Amino acid sequence: QVQLVESGGGSVQPGGSLRLSCAASGCTFSNYAMTWYRQAPGKERELAATITPTGGTNYAGSVKGRATMSRDNAKNTAYLQMNSLRPEDTAVYYCHARRFLGIVPTSVEYWGQGTQVTVSS
Repeated sequence: QVQLVESGGGSVQPGGSLRLSCAASGCTFSNYAMTWYRQAPGKERELAATITPTGGTNYAGSVKGRATMSRDNAKNTAYLQMNSLRPEDTAVYYCHARRFLGIVPTSVEYWGQGTQVTVSS
């Protein structure tokens, strides 16, 4: 059974930094694209950053330049480093995994339970 466990969330002041981690188990991690989504109170879930099985990254405009997504296939873990945090970054951050066959995405996907990030003075 595939499990995704997020960690690293918490409360931080504006301008601060956090590193979120998503540890995967029960899968061949290197075959999965990993994505961080976030959902702020009263808003829809939105994509924040994604990394392909080959390490290519893409970022939402709202975090571009402040976020860096990476992966360590040896540790089955994906990371999201967030800097210069703003109050509008406050959200529950969810880890998502989608299996790829080569360069082709499949319908196999998994979600983590989420980790809260609160940015406030």
